[in-house]
Amino acid sequence: MKPPLVLYRDDGPLARAIGIALRPLARAPHSLLTVVALLPMFVVLVLEGDGASHALVGAVLAWLVVVAGAASGAQATDSFRWVVAPLLRLAEYAGLLWLGALAGEGAQPAAFALICAIAYHHYDLVYRPRNLGTEPPRWLGDLALGWDGRLVLGYILLVAGALPAGFFIAAGLLATAFAAESVAGLRKFGRARPGDGSAVTYEDEEDIGQ
Repeated sequence: MKPPLVLYRDDGPLARAIGIALRPLARAPHSLLTVVALLPMFVVLVLEGDGASHALVGAVLAWLVVVAGAASGAQATDSFRWVVAPLLRLAEYAGLLWLGALAGEGAQPAAFALICAIAYHHYDLVYRPRNLGTEPPRWLGDLALGWDGRLVLGYILLVAGALPAGFFIAAGLLATAFAAESVAGLRKFGRARPGDGSAVTYEDEEDIGQ
């Protein structure tokens, strides 16, 4: 399985490709890279709110995806690496809510619906390894686009005038895929025979270091 803190990032194909292309940048502390990636978006969000232009929103989201995605090129080793995944969750959820606000009040419930589906996936990323000793399959994460791809998709839907319908459709499709695959994983685990060696004891790498 992937190291826990790598798994929790929930990188999509785009972020992984950026990480490969900008691998030297990943030598910097990942916690610092992530803060630098998030800062412009939150500054613009506070100063401009739902009055920001599409061009400005696109610029800060592109910066976020490129700089935070670059950290996927190497495993984090800095002392504050544990903050990276929570910061990425904050960036994704806040970014989706912002895109919903930019599209108008009618899109905000759709953004919340999408975040609920994504939050279930993030819960699964943390607790399936702990409880079942396995991780969600990579194809599922790729299908869901990762935090990076979902922000890019949300921006494309905003520019195309496809919100809130696009968020509602994405929420329904992702919720169905996440729930169905999770149930299939539980059924497979339930068919495992006691004592056959399929049970795995999971330890968080942060716990191991203590």
